[in-house]
Amino acid sequence: MIFITLIKFRKKAKDVAEVGNMVLQNLPPGVKMIASYWTIGRFDSVWIYEAPSEKEAMKLGIAIGEVAKSQTMMALPRDEAVKLLD
Repeated sequence: MIFITLIKFRKKAKDVAEVGNMVLQNLPPGVKMIASYWTIGRFDSVWIYEAPSEKEAMKLGIAIGEVAKSQTMMALPRDEAVKLLD
């Protein structure tokens, strides 16, 4: 399963980066980070990752909860989504 997490910093970027590095170095079993970006706009960062379940994906949001707010979405490849229309 692919997940996209939008992150809004609550603390200074340096503090968030420190926590983020710790989280990325200790990903839950089965979680694979695909991409991590810092962004301009409503959210400060975006994580795109693969996880075996929603529960495992949730652990990442919990892990950064002290320094950032997050919103996570499950992503489905376009081809798979289009097949659901039949």
